[in-house]
Amino acid sequence: QVQLVESGGGLVQAGGSLRLSCAASGRTFSRYAMGWFRQAPGKEREFVAAISWSGGSTSYADSVKGRFTISRDNAKNTVYLQMNNLKPEDTAVYYCAASEAWAIILQGIYVYWGQGTQVTVSS
Repeated sequence: QVQLVESGGGLVQAGGSLRLSCAASGRTFSRYAMGWFRQAPGKEREFVAAISWSGGSTSYADSVKGRFTISRDNAKNTVYLQMNNLKPEDTAVYYCAASEAWAIILQGIYVYWGQGTQVTVSS
C-alpha cells in the first residue's frame, strides 16, 4: 500500500508560480512511475505530467509544456510539479498518482491516488 499526500496548492495571480509536492509513504517509492493529473469544475480529470521511476523520462500535456516541470527525489519519496506562468485555465484540483507501469496518460493504470490539492489562478 502506498499513501500519497499532495501539498503546495493555493491562490495565485496569473503569471505567478507554485510548486506542488506529493509525499509518498509505504512501499519503495522508486518502484513507481508518478503522474500529476488535474480536474477543473465541471470537467473530467486530465493528464498533466508524468515521470519515470528514476526520473530519466518525463511526459507533459501540450497545455502545460514549457510552463510546468515534473521532478522527483527518490531519497525523499517525493514528486514535485513546478508550475510557472500560471493561467486562469490551470485552476483545478491537482492529484498525484503512482503506477508500477509507465502509464503516462492512462489513468486506469495508476493504482494509488492522493486526495488532491486546490490550485486557483486569478486573472
